[in-house]
Amino acid sequence: MQRKLLIVSLAALAIAGCAEQVTTKPTENSASQGLQTVQASETATPTVSASPNEAQTPTVVKSGSFVKGEHVTQGNARIITENGQTFLEFDQNFKTDNGPDLLVILHRQQKPKIYGITEKDYVSLGRLQKTSGTQRYAISDDIKIADFASAAIWCRTFNATFGYAAFNK
Repeated sequence: MQRKLLIVSLAALAIAGCAEQVTTKPTENSASQGLQTVQASETATPTVSASPNEAQTPTVVKSGSFVKGEHVTQGNARIITENGQTFLEFDQNFKTDNGPDLLVILHRQQKPKIYGITEKDYVSLGRLQKTSGTQRYAISDDIKIADFASAAIWCRTFNATFGYAAFNK
């Protein structure tokens, strides 16, 4: 029993150590004044189950494939729940161009405007961690997933949507 407790404690410590706090601040010209602080994790969070032989599988809530907006963007996005938490994940095929002030957002429309989105239409999950590869963004419990129809990479500086993934589930 003590061994299991030790394993669970070490896993929790590893999870907490891998997370970094990302705070986004609006710019003077930004239409977005109420961005949130979120926990962003660079790598997939390991699961801890009651039995060492029993791995928990995340539940996919919504998913979609990225398409070009202002810039070529590719790969897949999915919203999952795992161990009571909700995340937006990009797969290993995710890729977009680099740009200033890139944010990951959930948008209310399946096809967000390429230019000129407004604050009431999205919620920010934080800065884009990297322009390619697997990544994960925590979604706070106060965000109602059913209200959002896509995930997007958005350049706040130029109010331009680099690319978006319309959710099909």
